[in-house]
Amino acid sequence: MRIYDIIKKKRDGGELSTEEIDFFIRGVTDGSIPDYQITALLMAIRLRGMTTRETCDFTFAVRDSGDRLDFSAIDGIRADKHSTGGVGDKTSLIVAPIVASLGVKVAKMSGRGLGHTGGTIDKLESIRGFRTTLSEEEFIAQVNGIGIAIVGQSKQFAPADKKLYALRDVTATVDSMPLIAASIMGKKLAADDDCIVLDVKTGSGSFMKTVEDSKKLARLMVDIGKGAGKKTVALITNMDRPLGYAIGNALEVKEAVETLKGQGPSDLTEVCLILAGEMLSLAGMGTPDEGKRLARRAIEDGSALAKLRELVLAQGGSPAFPEDLPEAQLSRTFCAKQSGYLRRVDAESYGVASLLLGAGRNRAEDTIDYGAGILLHKKPGDHVREGEPLATLFSNREDAFSAAESTLLAATEVGTEPPADEPLVYDIVE
Repeated sequence: MRIYDIIKKKRDGGELSTEEIDFFIRGVTDGSIPDYQITALLMAIRLRGMTTRETCDFTFAVRDSGDRLDFSAIDGIRADKHSTGGVGDKTSLIVAPIVASLGVKVAKMSGRGLGHTGGTIDKLESIRGFRTTLSEEEFIAQVNGIGIAIVGQSKQFAPADKKLYALRDVTATVDSMPLIAASIMGKKLAADDDCIVLDVKTGSGSFMKTVEDSKKLARLMVDIGKGAGKKTVALITNMDRPLGYAIGNALEVKEAVETLKGQGPSDLTEVCLILAGEMLSLAGMGTPDEGKRLARRAIEDGSALAKLRELVLAQGGSPAFPEDLPEAQLSRTFCAKQSGYLRRVDAESYGVASLLLGAGRNRAEDTIDYGAGILLHKKPGDHVREGEPLATLFSNREDAFSAAESTLLAATEVGTEPPADEPLVYDIVE
């Protein structure tokens, strides 16, 4: 078998066999296929697409390219959620403790942020002392003990995806739907969870810009999960605007705590309750609506917040959490330039502005300022007056504010008429 023939076959619109896909992923993993031939096939896939069967085989090959976790020693049903990435998306910090507080095990591996989207592991690392690396034995013991653990992915976890993503990122093939699905589900399936809820973001702050494309991606990933024997459901959720009011690591952790106290933003709270309801339903705890009611009760009685504190302490976090979360030393106020209704805030640009303040990274090796970010004071649909604060910007670098403010100015629209209402959840794919 030759990689040349595989590239030619896909270039001409052919359907790759399971053996050809396995050969390719092995070559990516062990380095026997050079980068120029890997990128040639990636571009052929980007242009020609893949069938569902090809995408499933590609996903399973990525899953099997490195370590696979065995959670059979964990007692009970194991549920996980995954977001395709957004701005202000701190749902895992809220949903995971809710679900764990209700007796479903949450054995979660999460990623870091890159570009305008934030990562759960970066948020957790803003908590002083929090360990995002545990041995497999520690991980399983903690899940059995308190019902929840959240760690970062190891270097040997789906290593083919790491190599493929790095090449996709520089060859304009990131937006290939089969490759996106294989990247997400390859890592999800390498973990040994029983139930998976996918939060597929759609809109300006996400990789999928239209509801139609988001539904296609959701259907593809649900089919892959089903093919792997996992209970899988996907929600199409709105990312045309930041979720909640906080953007940036420590700021988002604080907002997650407030949400678990029952004092969070309505949009963030509602999305989290829906996600938790779906996870609980897949785990056998009634219908999604019944699960949602259980989730709301876990917030109201304080058990979900107590579970978050238990998670923090179990993984070495500060006993003073959340009072000692890092704070930026400098701040600036971004104000409305005219009176009217706040019609639009471009979520991707707001994420970029937060990155410019130091809250994100353009490269994997970049250092994050955990206290940096943006705190919104107004949301689309609110009436504003000229000179009224729309947001407060936080950073430890004086030179960061100018570019961030310019980015926000271009991404904010105030007009005479309020915007049309948009749903928080567009659809559920089962």
